[in-house]
Amino acid sequence: MKHRKDKGHRPKHQDKPHGRQQDKDKGKRLKIDLFGQHAVRAAWDNPKRHVHVLYITDNALKDFDLASDAKRPQPVIVSKEELDRSLPPGTVHQGIALSCQPLEELGVQDLVISGSSKDKSLLVMLDQVTDPHNVGAILRSACAFGADGLIMQSKHAPEADGILAKTACGAVEHVPIAYETNLSRTIEALQEAGYFVYGLDERGDDIGAATIADKAVLVLGAEGPGLRRMVKEHCDLLLRLPMHGPMPSINVSNAAAVALYAFKA
Repeated sequence: MKHRKDKGHRPKHQDKPHGRQQDKDKGKRLKIDLFGQHAVRAAWDNPKRHVHVLYITDNALKDFDLASDAKRPQPVIVSKEELDRSLPPGTVHQGIALSCQPLEELGVQDLVISGSSKDKSLLVMLDQVTDPHNVGAILRSACAFGADGLIMQSKHAPEADGILAKTACGAVEHVPIAYETNLSRTIEALQEAGYFVYGLDERGDDIGAATIADKAVLVLGAEGPGLRRMVKEHCDLLLRLPMHGPMPSINVSNAAAVALYAFKA
């Protein structure tokens, strides 16, 4: 099993009744990978996610159902201040966090194999969309509209933890993420596998008038520069969202949600 990043050797967590951190641990920063109610709940329930430690405050524990089909360690009760100290200033952690392994890293062929048994398959590709808030919001929309996977360039992709996972509200556990080195070659591989590739571009055809293929890939570029030239040239068709108001464009995560709705309509 490959992982997105090497987090080093971790000692196996021993199950024990939940209790407060030992006094000697006070002042130390906790090792946190995920935080927030939705992100932690989804990871806690995901049998493919290996959990080391659940950190939770007394108040948050009252509303968190510890039951899970996966074998899980007993929670460790911590204070809000301990979580605040262990995360960037201003982080909204909602009194709950996880130390856990990253999910298995996938490639585009894993998504192709998964989609081969389906009559319809929709994949989303991000061309250097690097803001974790945007990627998390796109991942949430992809999950809501039934996309089968997300593809990102490994060199420019934010890690699928922290603020990205919180913004995705648990979608990290449900939408497979594939990392590839060269997106142009990845598009070629998808086309050979029977996918029709659509790039979202302001100079494209009206998305509302387009006939969407059963096996489709939606490619979105970064805000400002949009799709890079080589990626754009490899797309089978460019589509645009018609804008009728004084604003010439919208945020990439909003554009993704509108386009995904149009693809599924």
